[in-house]
Amino acid sequence: MEALPEGERPWCAGAVVTAGTSAGPLTEGAFGWAVRYAAYDRELPRAQWVPTQAGTVFDLASLTKLFTAIVAVGSLERGEVALDAPVAAYAPECTAAADHGITVRQLLTHRSGLIPELPLYEYDGDEARWARLYAEPPATPPGAARRYSDLNLLLMQRVLERATGGSLADLVHDRVTGPLGMASTRFRPPGSWLPRIAATEDQRRPWGKLDRGMLRGVVHDENAYALGGVAGHAGLFSTAADLAALCRALLAGGGPVLSPASVDLMLAAPGLGFEVDQPWFMGELAGAGAAGHTGFTGTSLVLDRARDCYLILLATTVHPRRRPGDSAPRAAAATALARALG
Repeated sequence: MEALPEGERPWCAGAVVTAGTSAGPLTEGAFGWAVRYAAYDRELPRAQWVPTQAGTVFDLASLTKLFTAIVAVGSLERGEVALDAPVAAYAPECTAAADHGITVRQLLTHRSGLIPELPLYEYDGDEARWARLYAEPPATPPGAARRYSDLNLLLMQRVLERATGGSLADLVHDRVTGPLGMASTRFRPPGSWLPRIAATEDQRRPWGKLDRGMLRGVVHDENAYALGGVAGHAGLFSTAADLAALCRALLAGGGPVLSPASVDLMLAAPGLGFEVDQPWFMGELAGAGAAGHTGFTGTSLVLDRARDCYLILLATTVHPRRRPGDSAPRAAAATALARALG
């Protein structure tokens, strides 16, 4: 095995990029390696590197939030939840949300006042982990300011599960990935998928929050892992082609997943679960209502309805270990697309 100095590491070990319109793909490419490192400081023997391919499956990280949001907006259509209803109307066990009057809209727009995250992985058992989340009060008054938080989508998961009687995994499958034929998108991918899954991180302290070694086919996010691999904020695995199918459906009005009115509600500023007009990762696609999200593992998705286009970048920026975030390549790809479309 060969050591590689930190300064010589590329932005990502491997990536798949695809762009298109509501009518179909415009361009796509796969670059680099889905698996390259044996540990945080060692490469595998060159013969064991696994090339990234168009069908490589990536840990989506926070792109999972988009699916939770789509399920939530679909539940609004069905009358299962109401946007300005209190969280406690559906999940009274969310005691802090009940005490402070946090609403569904505030969860989806990151205006609940909750802090970004909690170390749920430090608690033993799901009951203790969820109880810790339920008891967390907002740090600022709900509705007063936007503060991005994983906790919002975790609580949204619980609202949806209580309101519908189904698990989040089933809701995502039955209401999003199933209708769109996204057969390579799911929580907790089976072992048969492993040969086409990109590795993420050699997760260990001090940079990680748990000591788990090199991860491949198991969710990277520590809280999602502690919660069994299914969480409102992280946990989904997918391919660029599957995400492109979702993007085309949303650009074309949402069918068969959402109505056009629901797509408008979800993607218009300030966005429900989606970030809107963020140049730091959308580059020159931002400015006319582009919506999307990024994920900690190196993923990003941008929908630009004004130009009728999408951009998906799935990368492995945490392989073999995390480092300070850098979204310049995401923004550069988005800018290149914007200029190509004119």
